[in-house]
Amino acid sequence: MPEDDHDFDDDFAPPPLIPLPAVTMPENTTAGFVALIGIPNAGKSTLLNSLVGTKVSIVSRKVQTTRALVRGIVMHETAQIILVDTPGIFAPKRRLDRAMVHSAWSGASDADAVCLLIDARKGVTEEVDAILAKLPDVKRPKVLILNKIDLIPRDRLLALAASLNERISFEHTFMVSALNGDGIETLKSTLAGMMPKSPWLYPEDQVSDAPIRMLAAEITREKLYDRLHEELPYRSTVETDQWQPRPDGSVRIEQTIFVERESQRSIVLGKGGQTIKAIGQAARLEIAEAAEQTVHLFLHVKVRENWADDPARYREMGLEFPRG
Repeated sequence: MPEDDHDFDDDFAPPPLIPLPAVTMPENTTAGFVALIGIPNAGKSTLLNSLVGTKVSIVSRKVQTTRALVRGIVMHETAQIILVDTPGIFAPKRRLDRAMVHSAWSGASDADAVCLLIDARKGVTEEVDAILAKLPDVKRPKVLILNKIDLIPRDRLLALAASLNERISFEHTFMVSALNGDGIETLKSTLAGMMPKSPWLYPEDQVSDAPIRMLAAEITREKLYDRLHEELPYRSTVETDQWQPRPDGSVRIEQTIFVERESQRSIVLGKGGQTIKAIGQAARLEIAEAAEQTVHLFLHVKVRENWADDPARYREMGLEFPRG
């Protein structure tokens, strides 16, 4: 008989169960929502991930990659901060654009506090100016965050902060580098202090309210953009079709990448399927880390013309479908 096998006597009695201590919530807890708004590529997703301490929102060089409201959950002492990474605010030209911009402003209006994130290198561009013009209509406490401060001289940074505070009544101003973590802990502490008294809204160890299926699709979309930044329009999308747990504890995932033209499908597949293989390998590793289990990922590429005019796709992304 192998050494790993054991015979148990029928009269074997397990040791008595010792009850675990009850988990109680600390007294005087606070919890609330903070909306991160800004123009595309200001660094909102990077800031969200930095504050949470792990990836909950995709990051890409390609603009307008955040489409729906992505929530990351930050714990700081007795405070729970639910950060809402909104789509970048820009001048909308198409239906999908309008849905994303509407989603961003809705997230700001519903939050307990609003953080305006500005790329300090670029300063007040035409798009930032448009946000500043509309921001007074949002009757919520406002925080100014100047990002990428390691890439701008200090005198320019201070001048930018002063001019913005003359224009808008910000309760706090922060200068951070979301990428390397400068200023993040101070920002987190201040946001915690702005949260209203409330029981925690999510379990203490939860980092996002996004279903793992949705996060898996977003991870694959990020790898798609990483690989095909120049060649592929941002209006491609990814959906998780199947999520099948297997007896060995692993999971089989099938996803579909939707593009709008056959020529785009060929780009995603690549010569001999090499491009889609590389995208799948990169996505599989990151999904496995997020799901904390072995992942078998199968990607399909389909052409769906005018998918950005399909109300069902908007519901899938958590966006309101703009009529007309």
